[in-house]
Order: sequence, then C-alpha cells, then structure tokens
Amino acid sequence: MRRFRPRIEEELAEIDRLSEENAAWSAPVELDQQSVGRVSRIDAMQMQAMSQAVQRRRAGRRQLLLQALKRMDEGEFGYCSECGEEIALGRLNVDPGVIACVRCAE
Repeated sequence: MRRFRPRIEEELAEIDRLSEENAAWSAPVELDQQSVGRVSRIDAMQMQAMSQAVQRRRAGRRQLLLQALKRMDEGEFGYCSECGEEIALGRLNVDPGVIACVRCAE
C-alpha cells in the first residue's frame, strides 16, 4: 500500500501549487466606482466567488489526502473505516483518499 504515497504526495504538491497561483483571484474585489464599471465589478465578484469555491474544494481534498498519509503511517491505509475490511485496489487506484469500501460508502 506504500506505493500510493508518491501519488498522494504529488497530488498534495499540485494542490499547494494551484492554491498559490489562484490566491489573487480570491482577493477582495475593488469597489471603486471610478476605476471599474458595475458589470466589471459584478464579473470580478463572480470570479472571486468561484475561486473561493475551488479553494474550499481543494482544501477538502488536501485534508483527505493528509488523512490518507496518516492512515498509511499508522498501518490503517486501505482498510474501510466502517467495517474494517480491505478496500478494493481498483477503488484506491481511482482515489487513494477514500476511507470506505464500496458497500459501506453506499
């Protein structure tokens, strides 16, 4: 199961890189009436909201991956958090952050 560690660490690095790149989009929107028109402000506010939503999803994914690394260190990676059975390798290949087998996830 340790073979998943490099993949998880790579995804974490990508999440961090993308979060840094998109930080500017989450900045407060300038509401100066003289410098930006109303439609441009609304567009900027919409872009800000979308960026913040993406950041929240990335933060959630990051937490799942960090928890997967912790489970790996504790020898619990690959086992369902509900029933304790092994999670199918195919399921882990699709998403190494999953915490439940297919049966318990339903």
